[in-house]
Amino acid sequence: MSTINLGSIEKIPIGQGICFNVDGAEIAVFRQRDGKLFATQNRCPHKQGPLSEGVAGGGKVICPLHAHKFDLATGAGSEPHECVKTYAVCEQDGSIHLSL
Repeated sequence: MSTINLGSIEKIPIGQGICFNVDGAEIAVFRQRDGKLFATQNRCPHKQGPLSEGVAGGGKVICPLHAHKFDLATGAGSEPHECVKTYAVCEQDGSIHLSL
C-alpha cells in the first residue's frame, strides 16, 4: 500500500468535498464539520455524478444528480446493488494523506 500526500487540509472547505486526480483515478475527499476525513471514488455508479459536488454530512454523501446516498466509511449505497470504493485517508501535520 502506498501513501500519497495530497497537500494542505485547507484545500477542502469544512463540510465539503473536493476531487483529486490520483494515478488516473478521480477520488473525492470529504472534510466533515467535525474535521473527520473520508475518501471515495468520485463518480456515482448510477449516472456517474460527481460525488465531490454532493451534499456531505453525518458520514454520508448525497449524489448531486439523483439523490442516492452513500456511506462515506463503508461505501454502501441507498440501493442494495450500489456501492462506491472507499480509501483510507487522514491528516498529518496539516496535510492530507491518502492510502492506495
